[in-house]
Order: sequence, then structure tokens, then C-alpha cells
Amino acid sequence: MFVIVAAPTGVVYQNQCGGYACAQYEQEGYLVPLYGTELDEDMNEIFVGGLKGWGMRGRSWPAGVLDRLRAAVGSLGMYGSGRHEDPYPPSLVLDESRLSEAAEAWLPVVTPDGPGVLVWENSD
Repeated sequence: MFVIVAAPTGVVYQNQCGGYACAQYEQEGYLVPLYGTELDEDMNEIFVGGLKGWGMRGRSWPAGVLDRLRAAVGSLGMYGSGRHEDPYPPSLVLDESRLSEAAEAWLPVVTPDGPGVLVWENSD
């Protein structure tokens, strides 16, 4: 899993997203890897198991799914901020103001460095 932090870098990252839609979304910024094993397990349970692979933009997000997304994003552990002196920066937070952009393998988040997108391997 990675976070693409939005920033004017001139570098644009793409990720295949949206489950069966196989859409290509992109974000300009810089890439921050998240370290650990099976980090995408909760996301796959939500998008592949619960939403049956159809987790893509423009859908309504039931309250139970949003609760699970919030918890899954918050449990990802330490985010390695490059601009903060804090050795234990706050975890990522689901950016609910941008839920209309959310899809499987593409979740808007708030990072210690500003807005970003959490990405992982699409399930198709």
C-alpha cells in the first residue's frame, strides 16, 4: 500500500482502481510507502467481500461500510511524514469531504502532510 500525497511535483502517479471497472485514476504528488504485511486485508474484505468488487466512484456509502473504512484507514499504523519532526505522527484519516472520489484501491485520506490518496492493488 502507498499514499500519494498531493503536491506540485510534476510527477503524476496512476493506479488501476474501481474493482471490475478497471479505471485508471491519477494524482500529482509524491509517493509514500506504507510498511507491513497484508496491509490491504481489511480493504479487500470491504471492497471485494462486502461490495463484491464494485467499489467505485459515485456510489452511496452505507454507514456500516463507512465505519469499517474509517477503522481500516486509521489502523494502518505510522505514516512516515517527511516534513514533521514527530517520530510518531498521527495515523491516516479517511477524508470524508472527498468520498465522491473514493473507489476500490483509491481512497482519499488526510495525511500529516496534507491531502492524499491511499492506493493498493486493484482486485480484478
